[in-house]
Amino acid sequence: MPENTFDAIVIGSGISGGWAAKELSEKGLKVLMLERGRNVEHVKDYVNATKDPWDFPHRGGRTQQMIEDYPVLKRDYPLNETNLDFWVKDKECPYTEIKRFDWFRGYHVGGRSLTWGRQSYRLSDIDFEANAKEGIAIDWPIRYKDIAPWYDYVERFAGISGSKEGLVQLPDGQFLPPMEMTCVEKDVAARIKEKYQGKRTMIIGRTANITVPFEKQGRQNCQFRNKCWLGCPYGAYFSTQSSTLPAAMKTGNLTLRPWSIVTQILYDKDKKRATGVEVLDAENNQTYTYNAKIVFLNASALNSAWVLMNSATDIWPDGLGSSSGELGHNVMDHHLGVGAGGIMEGYEDQYTFGRRPNGIYIPRYRNLFGDKRNYLRGFGYQGGGHRGGYNRSAEELSIGMELKAALVEPGSWTMRIGGFGETLPYHENRVYIDKNTYSDKMEPFKDPYTGKDLGMRPVPDKNGKQRVDKWGLP
Repeated sequence: MPENTFDAIVIGSGISGGWAAKELSEKGLKVLMLERGRNVEHVKDYVNATKDPWDFPHRGGRTQQMIEDYPVLKRDYPLNETNLDFWVKDKECPYTEIKRFDWFRGYHVGGRSLTWGRQSYRLSDIDFEANAKEGIAIDWPIRYKDIAPWYDYVERFAGISGSKEGLVQLPDGQFLPPMEMTCVEKDVAARIKEKYQGKRTMIIGRTANITVPFEKQGRQNCQFRNKCWLGCPYGAYFSTQSSTLPAAMKTGNLTLRPWSIVTQILYDKDKKRATGVEVLDAENNQTYTYNAKIVFLNASALNSAWVLMNSATDIWPDGLGSSSGELGHNVMDHHLGVGAGGIMEGYEDQYTFGRRPNGIYIPRYRNLFGDKRNYLRGFGYQGGGHRGGYNRSAEELSIGMELKAALVEPGSWTMRIGGFGETLPYHENRVYIDKNTYSDKMEPFKDPYTGKDLGMRPVPDKNGKQRVDKWGLP
């Protein structure tokens, strides 16, 4: 086989790219996986994974310089000094916003598989049938029974811990032993069960953190450190580095090429098929061509759109495969940042075990089981019950012996929940590309929160406040 020719090319090394490389390599194909950013080696390059807060100049916080360099990332929790190497510097890869759209990116081997939230939930037939029933977009070409065996396959390899609940709207999976709820969470879950007679429920989160060792993969069970965003040296959470990349490399069929920006997919209009890719080497600024009969595009939603748009031909002037007129359109996010919380009184003689990297989940209950609202679809809650630490007294202005005495005991228990809701596809929510640069300078967007799902947005916040009132929180 010629040096630059492979059986298959995989563009992107994140969660889906890693899976594609694993499956193709294990089937005997010679595979080239291209990553636009640097290489990140498992364990070796998790440089901050074992550090404590006092090992950082600002105890893991953010500085004014960070805020200036990361104007998008600063909008939420990811920006801090502990894992800056896993995030794109926004000023170096800008994009234009017509309305606010938070785009947090990581350009390196593994991509967002190193920094994802790890919550892993199956879609149900309620989800697969929604478009057809509501007349939204196009009908899914599959149903739950078609994809269930593949959910099984992925979960057994990746490792998902959780509890079987028998919920219609949230199918059970191939779960590892679940993490335990805190005393406060157990109490709240019992109250919800009693009040709503099974129509609403609170369960432990279903997370891609293994709770038993995966010896064949060389992965140890979760150590309850809650430092997943730094990279896990134990391989306890699913990532490209801990799971799919080692499996692919073990076959001897995978070639990994970092610092490789795919500028376009090559297309043979006579054969009517993709024949390879053109790559800009980010280190030497040289252009290379790689050929393959199969090309997998796994560069994340927006960057995949960028590659297709930049691969325009005389057949598809708006981008490769753009005959539907939908390429770059229908950009969606999800509702978040709405919820409630408060102090849970009592439980002074109880504490938590370790630092559990997981929370609770309240599955969707709106527009289900006879409930009908003035918006489509629904939302769920994530959250958890925690006990305060020693730093609470800094806000109480204690000094001297009074301060020392207060620090002997942990703080109060708190309970917080935040809503996560579905948004719908709208043609006018779109991205454009800047063909003069290989950065991600796109122009999103109209507004991801609009139309028939907009009425949902204040509801998780209102419902959350009602929930915590009924839990007895002040």
